[in-house]
Amino acid sequence: MVSKDQRRRQLAREKFERQQQRRSVARRKTRRRNVIVASAVAVALAAGVAAYASAGLTGGDEVASAPPAPKNPCAAPAKGTPSKKTWKKEPAMSVDTSASYAAKLSTTCGTIELKLDPGKAPHTVNSFAFLAGQGYFDHSKCHRLVDGGIHVLQCGDPTATGSGNPGYTLPDENLKDPRLKGGVYPAGTVAMANSYNGKDEKTRNSGGSQFFLVFQDSRLPPNYTPFGTITRGMDVLRKIADAGATSPDPQTGNTAPHARVVIDKAAVTKS
Repeated sequence: MVSKDQRRRQLAREKFERQQQRRSVARRKTRRRNVIVASAVAVALAAGVAAYASAGLTGGDEVASAPPAPKNPCAAPAKGTPSKKTWKKEPAMSVDTSASYAAKLSTTCGTIELKLDPGKAPHTVNSFAFLAGQGYFDHSKCHRLVDGGIHVLQCGDPTATGSGNPGYTLPDENLKDPRLKGGVYPAGTVAMANSYNGKDEKTRNSGGSQFFLVFQDSRLPPNYTPFGTITRGMDVLRKIADAGATSPDPQTGNTAPHARVVIDKAAVTKS
């Protein structure tokens, strides 16, 4: 028969064993939690190092949260829809190569005025005047902005994808313009975009409706027809550039301006 004293010692021993077991379980949980926390910290540190390295490679000197998207500095576009017109062939030549022509682009960001060069680029100016008269540029977005290496705003595609065209192509012109000395398109140049790949001559003479406005000297090979100069609106282009551009579109590769640049109306006049 177990005495009261033996029973008391047995109960005390069982209580002690239970306490030890609970402490052991608690220690295992603590160790496991510490491992998880340490792993999370390691991942966070690795991400921080990677972010810092990336910032260093791009010229940054500190890691910061992503800045908010810039506000659109431009007005709302006029009511209307982009053109869907196309033509089977280049319009008949009607431009007067001895006359002066001016273009006015009324955009949501301000007015941009151009002096066109029909004597140096007759086919291009003739086509530009024709398309403007047909309302082809009206309500179209300027779909591409580059402000690093080259400094251009590209417009003239009603689809805003970079692949739109009027259905015909134009011959390259004025590629030996003395203004393009040193492989530089100077600020203020208006030139045609095209699909020349730099290798296959069959891809030359591929301009259509898309054109670009150079707002800062840009080093480019002389493969793009210069057909005019900007006479007013460099401040408008700078405002657009200062708002920055988006990341490249995964499908088109275009870097669109954060500013919503829409050509409300394009007009060409002869004087």
